[in-house]
Amino acid sequence: MTINELQDNVVEEFSAFDDWMDKYALLIDMGNNLPALDEKFKTESNLIEGCQSRVWLQADYVDGNIIFQGDSDAVIVKGIVSLLIQVLSGHTPQEILDADLYFIEQIGLKEHLSPTRSNGLLAMVKQMHLYAVAFRAREKEEGKN
Repeated sequence: MTINELQDNVVEEFSAFDDWMDKYALLIDMGNNLPALDEKFKTESNLIEGCQSRVWLQADYVDGNIIFQGDSDAVIVKGIVSLLIQVLSGHTPQEILDADLYFIEQIGLKEHLSPTRSNGLLAMVKQMHLYAVAFRAREKEEGKN
């Protein structure tokens, strides 16, 4: 599936609920369903700066795609991590760099998060882009334009 198709799925899933308490419950469920991050990846270098909660993000380059794994010690934030991974993981660095993450606005996530959580969301997206930039640079060095 393309990133946009995955975003459309998220928008559709969230549009089933009118009440934001139900949407928070969905986020918490998503976080609870996120596979546990191996303790060896819960390092300072994988911690995302700018998040009020502790958020770890691991990125691996596998067969031309970036595979993200993540975790957080806060349930709603873990759900946000899960959403971003659901949309971006398994895509090429260039696809991630070209993506317009419109689902964040469309489901109303940004406006319903506290300012600190909203900053954390932006920090997570920024970190995922930084990984994509780094892996894209490696591809160019290796001649895999």
